[in-house]
Amino acid sequence: MKQRRMSNIKPSWRENLETLSLPQFLPALKGIRRGLEKEALRVTADARIAHTGHPTQLGSALTHDHITTDYAEALMEFITPVGTDAERTLEFLAVIQQHAYRLIGEEYLWPVSMPCYIDNEDDIELAQYGDSNIGKMKTIYRQGLKNRYGSMMQTIAGVHYNFSMPDSFWPLWQKIKGDRQPLQDFISESYLGLTRNFLRIGWMIPYLFGASPAVDSSFLKNSRNRMQLENFGQETQYLPHATSLRMSELGYSSTEQDHLEISYNRLSEFVSGLRRATNQQNKMFESIGVKRQGEYQQLNSNTLQNESELYAPIRPKRTVKFSEKLSDALQGRGIEYIEVRSLDINPYSETGIDLEQMHFLDVFLVYCLLNDSPSLSQQQQYTAKQNLNKVAVCGRDYSLLLIDGQQSKTLNSWAEEIFTDLNKVAQLLDHAYHEGNFKAAVSNEYQKFGSPELTPSARMLKTIQEQELEISAFALSLAKMHRRKLFKNGYRQIPVTKFTHDSARSWQMQKELETADTLGFDDFLHLTLEGTFSSPPALEKAERDYCFWSRHQNQSLGCCAR
Repeated sequence: MKQRRMSNIKPSWRENLETLSLPQFLPALKGIRRGLEKEALRVTADARIAHTGHPTQLGSALTHDHITTDYAEALMEFITPVGTDAERTLEFLAVIQQHAYRLIGEEYLWPVSMPCYIDNEDDIELAQYGDSNIGKMKTIYRQGLKNRYGSMMQTIAGVHYNFSMPDSFWPLWQKIKGDRQPLQDFISESYLGLTRNFLRIGWMIPYLFGASPAVDSSFLKNSRNRMQLENFGQETQYLPHATSLRMSELGYSSTEQDHLEISYNRLSEFVSGLRRATNQQNKMFESIGVKRQGEYQQLNSNTLQNESELYAPIRPKRTVKFSEKLSDALQGRGIEYIEVRSLDINPYSETGIDLEQMHFLDVFLVYCLLNDSPSLSQQQQYTAKQNLNKVAVCGRDYSLLLIDGQQSKTLNSWAEEIFTDLNKVAQLLDHAYHEGNFKAAVSNEYQKFGSPELTPSARMLKTIQEQELEISAFALSLAKMHRRKLFKNGYRQIPVTKFTHDSARSWQMQKELETADTLGFDDFLHLTLEGTFSSPPALEKAERDYCFWSRHQNQSLGCCAR
């Protein structure tokens, strides 16, 4: 059986795996870098969105390295440093949330992706970032999102997984591939290959980890997206085979972006497509107006207000300077890492993601990187998006068919093919790391295809149906349990003084940014959107001081900061 499976693997794929398993190459696989970003709504004890502002003791949401806000004042975002120890990174995420719980009083962190009960959009206060030009621009950007898509969509939360290979890997991989272009060009090309493969088979992520098969009825009442769901109880609506309504057309999506034609085949094409989208006039958004009675309604009326507005399950990324565009950073310095954005919050983990998920994602992403990755046409991208939406809406339906190239395949048969290769990658990583975590993670996740009742989405529906719970009551009970766990678990100590220093320094940085502004906001916005804004010396000094301080703080924790 093993020999038959091996014969189906392309020679280049087999040779790459065999070469990387040699003693002189194997160590280069060790040292994968990861960073986590987790969003979570603050909610009251009766499972409603909190109306309190972002706690000042946590620091400035504009400039804090690890604790900020996303769309709304009540939508918190927790960010870990980048590190090579997955367990340490996950623990840091836990400690940040533990610290937040100390300062949010009787509120809870909502443990699922779809929002709690929200009576109407006016209950959702946009995130505030102070009086600096940059802070004002961030809030106006959110005002634009509200006017374009509605606030309900923007309160959906998730987990982002940032991934990059160790620096030592790339020269060896380039040698194995027989590539002679400049190393950074090769790295960028390789990450784009990873991205294309992820788009092709990324439907697997909502199947395995999707945890939003049901929503509170208030979401549908206020949402601009329409989808026919089934009723359960008085306050819950669901789909019986759904895995991730968050990743469906009901969730975090934009029909206005369906025809952007952003290519992932070459970095120059991706950059030009991103720039084109931020300069492309959009008739629907023009009807909103940029200013109304002197108040900004959005940053501009283009299809994307800025590059952050691009909705995608995965993004090529590069660390940017404080006021730098991603496209400029990518064009100038190439791709540094990739960001996976298709993960629902794991409701069964107090951190929102667990270690097994991280090990599986490492295997999955390394597989996407090492495997051949032909160019992806716009039609193929559309097909991949349809596959993802099908799995999000009805992934646990045994009759579901997906499109692989020109063929229709059942979800299980396609998964069988992929897992054959994932097992080989997992074995390779286990040899490099001298452990068995990667193979164990792949083996455990594989069980979910033969037994869909093991998926988080199925477990959630089973619980609410058997216990006759509304989705909000189910989530609130988990939130209370997670809070107890976060305080009970004995994490490796991170000094309390670090959080005190982080908070104080972030407020100082925000004040310096506000003091350093020399332009009126209209001029600042015009130059920033044009890409010609140049930071005045005082602002540059504030940014440099903050970056130096951030690196020093992160390195004192044994972390590798971007």
